Amino acid sequence: MFSGKTEELIRRAVREIMSRKNVKIFKPEIDSRYSSTSVVSHNSTSVPAIVVKNANDILLQVDGAEVVAIDEAQFFDEQLVEVCRDLANKKIRVIVAGLDMDYAGKPFGPMPQMLAIADEITKLHAICVQCGNLANFTHRSNGEKELIVLGEKDKYSALCRVCYNNHK
Repeated sequence: MFSGKTEELIRRAVREIMSRKNVKIFKPEIDSRYSSTSVVSHNSTSVPAIVVKNANDILLQVDGAEVVAIDEAQFFDEQLVEVCRDLANKKIRVIVAGLDMDYAGKPFGPMPQMLAIADEITKLHAICVQCGNLANFTHRSNGEKELIVLGEKDKYSALCRVCYNNHK
């Protein structure tokens, strides 16, 4: 978290829109932190989005799209991998943003498979809030054990490996 993933997804989608491409932006229904109808970064940059319950719903709404952008991919079901593969095979550019690991440092949702099939990967890093090094981990500070707990800086912080392990 806090590495600029959504900000980068928005930047790339807006560039495609500016080049007059038909762009469709999707977000999972579960993510209503900043808006229920837009993809919004922590810096308050936003773009309107199509809200879907699951990955297959994306296929039902891509008609005419040349570019599909998907935010918070870790919240989607495993079918997202096949959906993205299907879109790419139809020569639709697919831009995906998501966390690769959960709060426990384990691969998150469909992300490991997404990384494996991606044509290109840009891994962004936050800055460790404790030591200032590059942060690869998301530390949940409130002790909740459920896999998905929506939150921001009130519940999560970005930590490097050393600081993350010191919290365990």
